[in-house]
Amino acid sequence: MSNSSATKIMLWSSPRNISTALMYSFAQREDTSVMDEPFYAYYLTHVNPAVYHPGKEEILNSQSSNFSEIVTKMDEFNDRDVLFVKNMTHHLAKTNFNFSRNWYHVILTRNPQSAYNSFKKVIKKPTVLDLGYKEQYSIALKLKEQNIPFYVLTSEELLKSPQVELENLCDFLNINFYNSMLSWDKGGIKEDGVWAKFWYENIHNSQGFLQKKKINHLKIMENDTIAISTEFYFKLLALKK
Repeated sequence: MSNSSATKIMLWSSPRNISTALMYSFAQREDTSVMDEPFYAYYLTHVNPAVYHPGKEEILNSQSSNFSEIVTKMDEFNDRDVLFVKNMTHHLAKTNFNFSRNWYHVILTRNPQSAYNSFKKVIKKPTVLDLGYKEQYSIALKLKEQNIPFYVLTSEELLKSPQVELENLCDFLNINFYNSMLSWDKGGIKEDGVWAKFWYENIHNSQGFLQKKKINHLKIMENDTIAISTEFYFKLLALKK
């Protein structure tokens, strides 16, 4: 049974960006349901089939790749007061936002050098499309053009001051902040996608938001992927309110 009055939150994140940690944070709320990347299979049916994606066939078999079916599932999914949907920006950058016009939109971004270093541990040579910064900026522009409010958050800010940043985010979302959002048990959650075994090792070994010991500052551009991603990263930050 759906809850038509539910607060619906759409998270748009670039990969390797503690987006799963933010999903786990919201999963600790008793009033919240979460969904993990419902458009992943849809994305996989629209990219070059030769491109490597860990667990591709398993992902395609685990969820619908039909856009309308996915949107309907999200509309009917929630029987709680809050629905949090985690998305990767490159999974859905080319669509319109009519289906989520009345949702709250949150854009989570990260230093591209850090994201690149993390991504290449699974896929050796990430592309600009893999990192999703161009798509993330495109989504922000579309939301802005359609006068749809959105909130920009960086993973560095969230890791440095999780309670402050979560309180600020909850203010934007017009929901209460709960201390339970700051920690979780080790291991996965039932809402994890089937791709978790490839990508979620760090989050499964965590119990909360942990400040990274080393921050990769944007000083040296190793390659064009990082350079191009960095350009769009700063363009997005310029839109940050």
